[in-house]
Amino acid sequence: MIRKAVYFYIISLVLVGCLLSHCAKKEPEVDSAALQAAPPMMVASSEAGDTQIISDGITESRQNAITRAVSSVSPAVVGINVIQIRRYVQRSPFENDPFWNWFFPQREFQERVKGLGSGFLISPEGYILTNEHVVHEAIKIVVTTTDGKQHEAESIGEDMTYDVALLKIKGKDFPYIPMGNSEDVIIGEWVIALGNPFGLFDVSSKPTVTVGVVSATDMDFRDQGRSYQDMIQTDASINGGNSGGPLVNSLGECIGINTFIFSADEYVKGSIGIGFAIPVNRVKMILPDLKNIGRVDRSFQTGLEVENINRLVAMMLGISPRDGVIISRVGRGSPAEEAGLQVGDVIVAMDGQRVRSTSDVQAIINAIDVRETRTLKLTIFRDGELSEVHLELETP
Repeated sequence: MIRKAVYFYIISLVLVGCLLSHCAKKEPEVDSAALQAAPPMMVASSEAGDTQIISDGITESRQNAITRAVSSVSPAVVGINVIQIRRYVQRSPFENDPFWNWFFPQREFQERVKGLGSGFLISPEGYILTNEHVVHEAIKIVVTTTDGKQHEAESIGEDMTYDVALLKIKGKDFPYIPMGNSEDVIIGEWVIALGNPFGLFDVSSKPTVTVGVVSATDMDFRDQGRSYQDMIQTDASINGGNSGGPLVNSLGECIGINTFIFSADEYVKGSIGIGFAIPVNRVKMILPDLKNIGRVDRSFQTGLEVENINRLVAMMLGISPRDGVIISRVGRGSPAEEAGLQVGDVIVAMDGQRVRSTSDVQAIINAIDVRETRTLKLTIFRDGELSEVHLELETP
């Protein structure tokens, strides 16, 4: 009995040893190291792919029409620095006294001042648009492009009435901004204002970008001999130094030139979200004249001479002195005579704009482009009644 137990124990040991030996031989075929390494590598690869997909998705979602337009037009925006001659008059404290005024006459002074503004390239040949008030009476104009280079610019043409100036720098293959259609502007659509507010362009040679919407269109203003008609209003932030920069739509087209703002305080010229841009279609009308003759040709004849209404004449007519201007002369054979206008007629309005003085008449006349407008509609007061007269403009 004992002998059988011993034999059974020995046989069991042999079988266990064979099983252990067999398992030891099969283990290299499985490669436990590979089993341990493979899962982490597969997980890491999967996580990296997912991260890249998410990153690409976020980047793509950050790109939109606004960012694409900014990327497209920014290289064509320039900073403008000028040296201007400013003239001012020191009035005599005795100007009403002929004797003492002879000893202390009125004096006129001139001084050089620095100014800055913005502009943008409109052709690969280096033509640049800006506001006339940015380069008014400038004796030196320096343009800085986004590559940091400075170029001395030449003034090709200026028009104070429309407040537009055309400059040129030497070179070729410049990036430029295409002109859009300001008649196609939609109130509420996104717009982008680019420029050089407070001279920040000098810090990085890159324009500052602000975004807003078109708040209103067809806004008319007159200011110190300038005629701002059909202006585009925007709430895109415009500050000092932005003048002359482009107002761009989401297609990357220029629809206007940023020109002026309304401020809450006359001493603090900060943006309150009410800015105005000259519509680009208005600029396109005068661009050929600026390029070819350096000014806008407004030569036409009306045959009219007008005067302000004094109190005596106003009393005789039963109107206010600020109700219009009175015609003092009508040229023989002139467009005014052919239109039936007479001496003594009071012009109350011209092309729908109220007239209160001869300066109003001059501002309206200056704003006329005879290539677009051939007829001037006058509202006149005669014999106690209002009537309309169409005055044909005649070029010499």
